[in-house]
Amino acid sequence: MNVAEKDTALFASLVMMFHSATMQHLGKVKNPLSDKIERDLDQAQMTIDMLEMLDRKTKGNLNEDEAHYLGNVLRELRLNYVDERSKKSEEQPPKDEEQS
Repeated sequence: MNVAEKDTALFASLVMMFHSATMQHLGKVKNPLSDKIERDLDQAQMTIDMLEMLDRKTKGNLNEDEAHYLGNVLRELRLNYVDERSKKSEEQPPKDEEQS
């Protein structure tokens, strides 16, 4: 395996690590350490932000497959984040109802 192939594999692994962490924070998969579904939308947003920063910083330096993969992962995570954020909004009653 040459350096370029190794770098491509390492890049894909890095993106996959962020993807897995974000899916755990979104409560889409179990946390392997606690064996429980846990949601932390702030942490999910932070990992999405990190991937977005990686996308900006590597713009023009990725090959077509790497750029496509990162773009697809970001789209999937953003859609899942919006889905989970809307669930959280539905679970919380409006402030007027809380005071009753």
